[in-house]
Amino acid sequence: MRPVRLSVVTATAAVVALTAVTGCAGKSESKGGAGAVRVTAKDDACEVSATEFPAGHLELAVENQGSKVTEVYLLFPDDRIVTERENIGPGTKAKITAEVKSGTYEIACKPGMKGAGIRQKVTVTGGTAAERSPEMDTAVAAYRTYVQAQADATLPKVKVFTDAVRAGDLEAAKKAYAPSRIGWERTEPVAESFGDIDPKVDVRADGLEPGQKWTGWHRLEKELWQDGKLGPDAKSLADALDKDLLDWQKRVGRAEITPTSMANGAKELLDEVASGKVTGEEERYSHTDLVDFKANVEGAQHSYELLKPVAAKNDPALVTELDKQFAALGTLLDRYREGAGTGSADATGSSEPYAFTSYEKVGKAGRKELSDGVNALAEPLSKLAAAVVK
Repeated sequence: MRPVRLSVVTATAAVVALTAVTGCAGKSESKGGAGAVRVTAKDDACEVSATEFPAGHLELAVENQGSKVTEVYLLFPDDRIVTERENIGPGTKAKITAEVKSGTYEIACKPGMKGAGIRQKVTVTGGTAAERSPEMDTAVAAYRTYVQAQADATLPKVKVFTDAVRAGDLEAAKKAYAPSRIGWERTEPVAESFGDIDPKVDVRADGLEPGQKWTGWHRLEKELWQDGKLGPDAKSLADALDKDLLDWQKRVGRAEITPTSMANGAKELLDEVASGKVTGEEERYSHTDLVDFKANVEGAQHSYELLKPVAAKNDPALVTELDKQFAALGTLLDRYREGAGTGSADATGSSEPYAFTSYEKVGKAGRKELSDGVNALAEPLSKLAAAVVK
């Protein structure tokens, strides 16, 4: 989990495709809509070249002229995320493309990737929604079933964890901790689309906003592994985790899911691996990062497999490369397995990951190899959304 949570699953008003490019961002190549809207991100400003444009395909041509790494968001007025681009370094240019309906939005730049950001209000006028093929409708329906099944399967596993916490059984809680997170990690982009849930259940200490109370998995992780004891708030923390994840389970079915949000979500899961799991930051106390790593990759691959029939027609070379890189990363992860887990398929057809070695035992060379494998997959995966909407 990154200190600043991001999401590519929209609510009800946009079909989003996100691609990052290097070099100069020029005129939009998308059909319809306006030309590129230039976004100039600075340390103290977020300048946009237009504040009103027609609905349809929108391209944001972003340039970071500041001294800090920044993020750029397109937001609904209530802070739901339409689309975003993270980790835009000083002097870097990027392109964000989206198909948007009429309405009011905000473009936000977040220098230093913290806080609410510097915002500009924009208005989109007219337009209609993008059309979808029956194949894409099938993919969306199947993915919706998948994310609901993951949420449904997560709750009893979390209860094993929280029951152990409430009982003060440290060893049982440690054993149940990583399995309780698998369903969340597989579908994290959907979970993050509900912006009020993620900060309660999956935030790390360095990701807290001013005045925010630290709750959720990682707070208990710290008590179990670093503190070696459960604090006086442990029972209430366990109760809150159960309650917040029940809220997530009930709301998953209402998430707006599109083929492009599925594709972008797959890429975001790889970004999660690169920014948190490979570095060892995510599970810094328990060192169970490889379990999360595996779950993120599984979730990304599931989205890809559902979109593959469409992508194969539009970009067969990309599909060949993605098949190759998913297989290579899976083989690399297999090196770190430690004995079999349940081995049984869940309601989605996925098997639970086997136990993995503690990430603190993975040396510098091993971490670099894993990072290289993630990067090799992330680059072609970033093109999946474009292949879906061709």
